[in-house]
This record gives sequence, structure tokens and C-alpha cells, in this order.
Amino acid sequence: MLSEKDEKNRERRIQAAALQYDQSQHETPIVIAKGSGTVAEKIIALAKEHDIPLQRDPELLQVLMKLEINQEIPENVFHAVAEILAMIYKANRKQAEKNR
Repeated sequence: MLSEKDEKNRERRIQAAALQYDQSQHETPIVIAKGSGTVAEKIIALAKEHDIPLQRDPELLQVLMKLEINQEIPENVFHAVAEILAMIYKANRKQAEKNR
């Protein structure tokens, strides 16, 4: 069992945010989940369970953690998110070709 101090430190170390992009509903990706500690662990576990690619970007994460759930990402992080989306699209294409 973790002490209260250890638990607070753990909450600060582990963070995660999840984005969703549906062109028919939003102009830019939105934050659909975010959290620290146990919540972050659940976000990561769900992503892995559903084969959703994970990306480590501490600077982008800092920005995303300040946003509200269902809030569109701000213009200053478009480039970083576009790179992540490109990586995901490329991985999806490779997987689709592999499954043929």
C-alpha cells in the first residue's frame, strides 16, 4: 500500500490524454479523456486493449492536460497532433495491407 505522499507523487508522474478526430463533427481533434495516476493507467490500458497507438510527447501532454473534455485542440499544437495522426494513418494502412 502506498503512503499518501507516494500516491500524490505517482499521480504527478503518470499522465495521459486521449484525442478523437471526427471530421464530420469537429474541425480539429478533441480531448476525449485525460488524467493522472490510476486514470492515466486506465486510459493507456484501454488504448492498448483496442490497438490504439500511443505517442509520448511531454510538451503536447502539458497542453492537453489544461484542456477540458470535448474541447478542440488549440492552434498552437496543430502541427504536433498532425504528426501523430499521420503516424496513426500510416500504421492503419500497413495493418490493412497486412490483413489482405
